[in-house]
Amino acid sequence: MRILVQRSLKSKVSVLGEIVGKIDKGLVLFVSFTEGDNIAIIDYLINKVIHLRIFDDENGIMNRSILDVGGSILSISQFTLYADCKKGNRPSYVKALNGIKAIELYKIFNERMREFVHVEEGVFGAEMLVDIQNDGPVTILLEKGDNIDKK
Repeated sequence: MRILVQRSLKSKVSVLGEIVGKIDKGLVLFVSFTEGDNIAIIDYLINKVIHLRIFDDENGIMNRSILDVGGSILSISQFTLYADCKKGNRPSYVKALNGIKAIELYKIFNERMREFVHVEEGVFGAEMLVDIQNDGPVTILLEKGDNIDKK
């Protein structure tokens, strides 16, 4: 599992010209799954996201989490995070989990994330236009750790 985290002042996602999700201050998460991903990995990365201290405190130092600032999350499914560009110029996506399994894990991810913070989301598998006002800019890549139980 990979999550690309971007700190945002405001963001929205549209499908066929219709806004399907939008947030003010918070995080935009591009979320991707691979073979072997499971609930333990999802929970581990949710914990990382909600406790990342990437929002400024009163001294302008990144020392506050999304929980501290009362922000929201815009969650976007993004299979291209598993692109492999080692051979040639056309990326391979064989490491990205197929649609049926990936959508199941994506739904679980968003449901579990909602236990902690307000979550808006894009439409899985759709052509989306994502408008992000990246704050900082701050962009961080999170991946599942080797210490996660992979049952």
